[in-house]
Amino acid sequence: MSPRKPATPDEGKPEDVKADVAAKEAKEAASVEASQEPKPKPRRRLRRKAEPEAEGTAAEVTGVDKDVAEAATKEGASEPVAEEEPKPAKPKRAAAKAEATEAAAETEAPAKPKPRRARRKAEPEPPAAPAPARKRAPRDWGDSPPMVRAHAKYVRTSARKARLVCDHIRGKSVEEARAILAHANRDVARDWAKLLESAVANAEHNHELIGDELRIHAVKADEGPTLKRFRPRAMGRATKIRKRTSHLSITLTPKDEDR
Repeated sequence: MSPRKPATPDEGKPEDVKADVAAKEAKEAASVEASQEPKPKPRRRLRRKAEPEAEGTAAEVTGVDKDVAEAATKEGASEPVAEEEPKPAKPKRAAAKAEATEAAAETEAPAKPKPRRARRKAEPEPPAAPAPARKRAPRDWGDSPPMVRAHAKYVRTSARKARLVCDHIRGKSVEEARAILAHANRDVARDWAKLLESAVANAEHNHELIGDELRIHAVKADEGPTLKRFRPRAMGRATKIRKRTSHLSITLTPKDEDR
């Protein structure tokens, strides 16, 4: 005898029962696979913070007064009656755009100034012709004729030697005094000649006088400080040496006025 085959669990069952068993097994397999797949995480919703609004602001936006809205809800009104239509607010983008354009206009480079016209230089005026020389008229000095003075201090000569020369030129004209001093035989004559030329220069420059028309009105020699020195002598002695100085002065005046 041949060996008997083991019986399967589905043998001897009707076909409808087999179909139901197969459907259950398929559902179980699908549920197992679905449980093994990772579930997607749920997305979190961002919660916006509620900004507190004033009662007046809410009324302006909605156009409905708070008391009117409460009365309408109590009476069962479907929609509150708006008192005034709200004004359309400017969009934020338009306001930001306007501010950006204003800032750009302020930061723009300033317009370049127009170049200035070059001014024409004024032509220099021609030099005026020199005035013709006029003859000098004699001046009327009145009761006080001008006195021109010159001084020389600390001249290294004694006053006695200076007086021996100045006595010769007192009351003389400038030309005569120059001649006398040029031929004088003393060294102090050179100091007197320098002082005379200084007095003539003062008269011409300061008083607009002519040097050749002047005369010596006064002349004097005063004693100055004496320099003391010592000289060795015989038998160990010492004697003084007195080096004299003098102050010279001269006064000039016009010839015609001194009478």
